[in-house]
Amino acid sequence: MSLLITGGAGFIGSHLTERLLGEGRRVVVLDDLSTGSLENLGAVLGHPRLRFVEGSVLDANLVERLVEASDTVVHLAAAVGVRYVLDHPLETIRTNVDGARIVLDACGRFGRKTLVASTSEVYGKSSAGALCEDADSVLGPTSVSRWSYATAKKLDEFLALAHAQTHGLPVVVTRFFNIVGPRQAGRYGMVLPSLVRAALAGEPLRVFGDGRQTRNFTFVGDCVEALLLLLDCPGAEGEILNIGGPQEISIGELAERVRRLTGSSSPIVRVPYQQAYPQGGFEDMRRRVPCLCKIERLTGWSASTAIDEIILRTAQHERERAAESVLYAAAAAAPSLLGCST
Repeated sequence: MSLLITGGAGFIGSHLTERLLGEGRRVVVLDDLSTGSLENLGAVLGHPRLRFVEGSVLDANLVERLVEASDTVVHLAAAVGVRYVLDHPLETIRTNVDGARIVLDACGRFGRKTLVASTSEVYGKSSAGALCEDADSVLGPTSVSRWSYATAKKLDEFLALAHAQTHGLPVVVTRFFNIVGPRQAGRYGMVLPSLVRAALAGEPLRVFGDGRQTRNFTFVGDCVEALLLLLDCPGAEGEILNIGGPQEISIGELAERVRRLTGSSSPIVRVPYQQAYPQGGFEDMRRRVPCLCKIERLTGWSASTAIDEIILRTAQHERERAAESVLYAAAAAAPSLLGCST
């Protein structure tokens, strides 16, 4: 089986690529490297069953050729992260809406099974308890840029289900709840890597608002396991499914655990939203917790990695990256002996 993964050099995509190659499958990765990185694929770049294509999901001709040559498509490419969305509103909408349309049109043309990654952001400010897939979305006004991301991803879901209804396309839609772990970039507003890197650097751990807002975090390895099960589950076709972790935790408590588990003496500071996002366009929600009954019923999947283990694995990865950076810098600064006489 040959799989095309859009955004395969990104955080989730690179982990999925490694897992598929380890299972003996052929993988084509399409990524424009705008937020992904070849470093994420460093362990498998020379693999004989991997083909990397640098390009955009907005290139319809390229996408069509790659989809035609593949058996299955996993569409992960997207503009993500609160900070990125606020700083690049037009690019976010174009990438997330036009990219999904182009990929789905090509998959519909060739009848390729497709998994489309969506997000828990589509639930918006819903005050429901555990959010089932058929829960209402409560989105803020269009004057608040944050909601453009949720709106775009919700339109992606409509497109996917419309292709399933109109063309019989075997499509699965997944809603991710805070997927975290090694390789996740913190520069676009992802909270866990930002906290871990600050703790390891001895810098203040910045918690926005009062810190009592709660989330469920999902280890990337558990997420990959869910994706593989869904790709092999006929009952998931035409369905939307939550993928989330089992433990609800406040952001304030998350910061405390990061500090304790990394052995950091960094202070935890509360940052008002107005200070964190002075340009505006941001609105937060107090609680977002997934109902996981549907995916458990269809596949038997449940996330097994606890939040403390996620923090420890993320911190270990960050320490290794820092050590590699120091070694690289030292090697680059060392004088070359080439051309020198002794």
